Amino acid sequence: MSLPRLRARTGRGGRWRAAGVALAAGLALLAAAGPVRAQDTDPYAATVTVDATADSVIKARETARIDGQRRALDAVVQRLSGGTAPAKLPKLDDQAITNLVASFAVANERMSAVRYVADYTFHFNAAGIKQLVGSAGIAAAAAEPGKPMVVLPVYQSGDTSVLWDDPNPWRDAWETQSGAAGSAGAARVMVPLGDAGDLAAIDAEKARSGDPGGLAAIAQRNGGGDVLVALAAERQATDGPTALDVTVRDYRAGQLVGTHLVTLSANPGESEGDFLRRAVAANLAGIAGGWKKDTAGVDQQGTLTAVLPITGLDDWVRARQLLAAVPTIRKIALMSLSRQEATIEIGYLGSIDQLKASLAGVKFDLTPGGPGWRIARSASDRTP
Repeated sequence: MSLPRLRARTGRGGRWRAAGVALAAGLALLAAAGPVRAQDTDPYAATVTVDATADSVIKARETARIDGQRRALDAVVQRLSGGTAPAKLPKLDDQAITNLVASFAVANERMSAVRYVADYTFHFNAAGIKQLVGSAGIAAAAAEPGKPMVVLPVYQSGDTSVLWDDPNPWRDAWETQSGAAGSAGAARVMVPLGDAGDLAAIDAEKARSGDPGGLAAIAQRNGGGDVLVALAAERQATDGPTALDVTVRDYRAGQLVGTHLVTLSANPGESEGDFLRRAVAANLAGIAGGWKKDTAGVDQQGTLTAVLPITGLDDWVRARQLLAAVPTIRKIALMSLSRQEATIEIGYLGSIDQLKASLAGVKFDLTPGGPGWRIARSASDRTP
C-alpha cells in the first residue's frame, strides 16, 4: 500500500501545531537529505522512526508519538550513561514522559487510513533529564557530553581549608596529573586556572558547602558540566605514615548527585608530592570507572550519638568547628550541653572506620562509651 507524503509538523508538550509555510519548506528540504539527527548538536534530543497501525490514522498517529517519545527518551539516557542506564530508570508512564518533552518535530510523514509512518525528533527538557538521570544514580561522567568535569581541589589542614591560596599542594597535584592524563576514561577533567574571575566565582568555604551559585559560576566560566569538589584532609597517625582522606562530591546543575570517599596511606619514604599525585591518580581511576571499584560502601550513610567532654562553652565552640571541618561529617546536632560535656548527634558518610580515621585527622578519638559513643581528644593533643 502506498503512503502519501505529508508536510512536516512541529509540536510542544504533545500538542500538534501546523507548521508555517517557511518552516514547512525548510523541513521539506531537510527531509530530502534524510531525517534530521538533532542529537548531533543537542545531547537531550533524539530522532526515531515511528510506524503504527490502528483502527484509524488518528489513533495510529497518537500511538506512534507515544511509542516514539519513549524510545527517544531511552536513546537519550543511553547516550548520557554510556549505554547502561535505562534498566536503572524508574518506570515512567506515558504522561510523565510527555511532561519531559520540551518540543518535537516531525518529518517524512506518511499515512493511510489505518497506518502512520514518520521521523520524530524529540527535544527533552535538560533539567528534567538531569534530575531523572541523577535520581537513578547513573555515573556523572557522561551527564554532560562534550563538557569537561571541573575539579575544585580543596586542601584541609586542621580547621583551615584552601582552594586558590598558595601553598595548595593538592591543587598542584591535580594540575599535574589531570593535565598529563587529559581525561578520566570517557570523562574529561580540568582544574580552573585560579584567575581573578575564578576567585570571584567561588572560594574554599563555598566549595566545601556546595554553594549552588558559586558552583554554577565556576562551571560556566570554564565551559564545564559537572563540578567535582575534591576535599583532601591530611592526617598523621600516632605511629604510622601520613594518610589522606579524600571526599569527592559530584554536583550537577548545582545539585549533589554523588559522594565518594578514598583513604590512602603514604608509602615509606614517599615524598609529599608523589603521595598526592598518587592520590589524584586513584581518584581519576575512580571517575573513569564510575567509582564502581574504589567506593564500595562509599554511599553508606549513618548517624550516631556521642558524648564530647568539654571544659566550657568556648571549648565546645572550638571543638564544634573542628568536627565541622571533618570531610565525612555532614551534620552535627547538639542534643544537650553542660559545663562538662556536650551530647551530639553526628550524621556521617561512609563506615564507622572511615569516620574514626577522619576524626583522627583533627585529633579526636571515637570510642564506644556507655550506651552510645564517646569522642575524646587524642593523647597527643591533650593539654599537660
